[in-house]
Amino acid sequence: METTRQLFIFTAAALLIYAGCASSAKQCSDCGNTTVPYPLSTSPTCGDQSYKVRCDAAAGGGTLVFDSLNNTYPITSINPSAQRFVIKPATLVSNATCVTSDLVHQGLQLNSSLPFNVTSSNTILYLNCTADLLRSPLNCSSSSLCHVYANYTRGVCANAPLCCTFRAGGSSTSYMIRVRESGCSAYTSFVNLDSSLGVDRWGQPGLEIQWVSPREPVCGSQVDCDDGGNSTCRLDPTESGVRRCFCNSPLVWDPIQGVCVKYCQDAQGCGKADKTALIAGLTSGLGATLFLAIIAILLYKRHRRIIEAQERLAKEREDILNASGGGRAAKLFTGKEIKKATHDFSKDLLLGAGGYGDVYKGFLQDGTVVAVKCAKLGNTKGTDQVLNEGLKHGGRGQLTWSHRLRIAHDAAEGWLILI
Repeated sequence: METTRQLFIFTAAALLIYAGCASSAKQCSDCGNTTVPYPLSTSPTCGDQSYKVRCDAAAGGGTLVFDSLNNTYPITSINPSAQRFVIKPATLVSNATCVTSDLVHQGLQLNSSLPFNVTSSNTILYLNCTADLLRSPLNCSSSSLCHVYANYTRGVCANAPLCCTFRAGGSSTSYMIRVRESGCSAYTSFVNLDSSLGVDRWGQPGLEIQWVSPREPVCGSQVDCDDGGNSTCRLDPTESGVRRCFCNSPLVWDPIQGVCVKYCQDAQGCGKADKTALIAGLTSGLGATLFLAIIAILLYKRHRRIIEAQERLAKEREDILNASGGGRAAKLFTGKEIKKATHDFSKDLLLGAGGYGDVYKGFLQDGTVVAVKCAKLGNTKGTDQVLNEGLKHGGRGQLTWSHRLRIAHDAAEGWLILI
């Protein structure tokens, strides 16, 4: 099962081929150690100009920052496929009051005409609030998460009379996290907060921002589009006077990668892979795996039939020997046991030799004396001659006539005979 699963994964990986073509949009260079994905733009020559962020080269060799309407926030992480990034919320000012540094700007405020908004993944903790907030739909009870946080951190906000908790992302909070003197003077935020965990496991504060999928790049002429013939600069039918680099059919625009691609995988993204090719590849891989499994099962069954036939033959031979053994149980011996009993077919123990085989005297481990017929390959006749030769070498006086008949019968079969 594990081998099949690994083969399936290998086949899927080998057949997953990206069908992207030359890009008609330029991705910006890294900002320090941070990759700047399309459509984010740090300069007029890269990305989409509606998705501006800034690379602050003076901050530790290069820090990517996001400028709101009235303040600047460092970007701590980016998820291009989800089209989201996380900024660091404003910190508390260094004094004895519970106030965040962006209070003078009334908190975080985004431009609603730009393609950025606050996501609903944020849990906002409002701190140092006035009694006016008690009439709001926020959770300002003594058991709310903001009180748990304030009591755990034991900072200046622990003595604040009132705090409130809410999930951002509603219509009134999609573009701002507001702080003010007549409401709450401080706040912090956590992304995808699991309230069942202790505060020490909440991680670092963060505020998640998402961007909407970008449209095709704006162009002034065909020169602004790619030179691979994948797109054409023409008027946008939805915006008067705006020209864009529209992909040439059958190519389609992939807003995540910023490229024209051959295939659209689904409504949420294009250019990942050709579903038809992927399904065909997976089907072929599974078919080959199934074929190999069937072959392995057939070989195993054939091997089992051979083993069972050998065991059945051995049992039948034991039954035959037991039927004429005079009440003494027959036993099948291995080649190793027979060689040991005859001292590796020692010439000193040779009872007789003839054209059809040799007969040796042997001694079992318990002291029982036996006669061992070593028949020549392919020879099943002449047992009488072999028996007579064996009896010339000291066996005649010790064997009864019935024993001689048993020796003749079993010697022809190549079995060890008890004397």
